[in-house]
Amino acid sequence: MDSEAVRSFVRAADVGQFQHAADELGVTQQAVSKRVAALERELAVRLFTRTARGVDLTPDGRAFLPHARGIVANVDRAVAALRPGSRALRIDVLGLRSAQAVVLHDYWRAHPGTRLDVVTLRVDDPHRVAAAVRAGDLDAAFRSVTDPATLPPDVRMVHAFDSPLELLVGPRHPLAAARTLTPAHLRGLRIWVPGIVAHSEWSEFYDQLATAFDLRIDAAGPNFGDEVLLDTLADAADVATVVGARDRYLWPASHDLRRIPIRNPTLAYPISLMLPTANPHPGLRAIVDHLAALTPPPDPVWRPSWAAVTPAAGRR
Repeated sequence: MDSEAVRSFVRAADVGQFQHAADELGVTQQAVSKRVAALERELAVRLFTRTARGVDLTPDGRAFLPHARGIVANVDRAVAALRPGSRALRIDVLGLRSAQAVVLHDYWRAHPGTRLDVVTLRVDDPHRVAAAVRAGDLDAAFRSVTDPATLPPDVRMVHAFDSPLELLVGPRHPLAAARTLTPAHLRGLRIWVPGIVAHSEWSEFYDQLATAFDLRIDAAGPNFGDEVLLDTLADAADVATVVGARDRYLWPASHDLRRIPIRNPTLAYPISLMLPTANPHPGLRAIVDHLAALTPPPDPVWRPSWAAVTPAAGRR
């Protein structure tokens, strides 16, 4: 069914004349007449009777009109959904407890009129996420390809913000009473980070971190989720993990876990934002500016090698 024919029928029904409907639609009276005639042939009914003053709906026309209005409204909504400025901004945040999600939520709270569709793709390979951005399935994604040369040519990656690491330990751990730590304090510790996936961006991050500071990053064993990790830390005297300063973790008060900042240097996980090179969603500009205004981590800062080739978020 031709949606423009249905639209012409609705306007003619509303104004009672083909000429007035044509004027509103920006077409000729003949075009409206032909569209309505084609619609009548398709439906095998008469929709209008012609009068000296214009047109009146037939009983079939009156029965069809509310449905026709629904067709026109649905078409308009469908078209609006394809206009970047009209639809919700669709962003992948990796995980709903991640620093990315926390920062994006802070932006939304400050700009509650922003239409956001926050998603968490169950994908570890950032190249697959870049392909989703390229295909238009996502407007942006908080993911990093550690070799920017492997990005699709129509996807770019900008530095969003740095996520400083903190050591997370239970009350029995030897470092539990520390106010701050340096990377040297972490040498020899068992830093348990279950769920490191080979060839993921975080796998390369932890490889470089361990090499740079002679740390023991242990990813052994199955990953049963954050709750099991937190339970283990609460009872252990010889296990720690690292978390992002903005990452959201919740545990029972009886766990008495401690988050200890790491300084001199600050260990920073660089979080990037992938977005299309051409015609990005208009809503992204304000978010990128918000990210650029975030407070940077305390100097000096250690970052992995790929962070040095990723441009700052505030640059266009």
